[in-house]
Amino acid sequence: MTRENIIIIIITVIIIIINEKETCMVIDVAISGDRNAIKKEAEKILKYKDLTIEIQRMWNVKTKVIPVIIGATGTISKLLRKYVRNIPRKHEVKEIQKTAILGTAHILRKVLM
Repeated sequence: MTRENIIIIIITVIIIIINEKETCMVIDVAISGDRNAIKKEAEKILKYKDLTIEIQRMWNVKTKVIPVIIGATGTISKLLRKYVRNIPRKHEVKEIQKTAILGTAHILRKVLM
């Protein structure tokens, strides 16, 4: 690996490798139904467990899964703020919520009109 940061994007999964700290983050972003947001978080962590083990083995870096799950109307879990703080650079939870709500409104407008 080179000494620069590597970012790989696969559909909704973002893999960020930070060479200085020798860490890797598997970030999965999803919008779900409001009732399923907390359950989805647990599913995402379990879903990528094998991938994190494989990345640790192949690239010799510490790896963690960061699920960013927002309900369709902006609901969030208690752990979301902690997860977002782990992502490099500054990210506001309220901006992520706003994006989810605007996306939901856009879909509703298209369906109802």
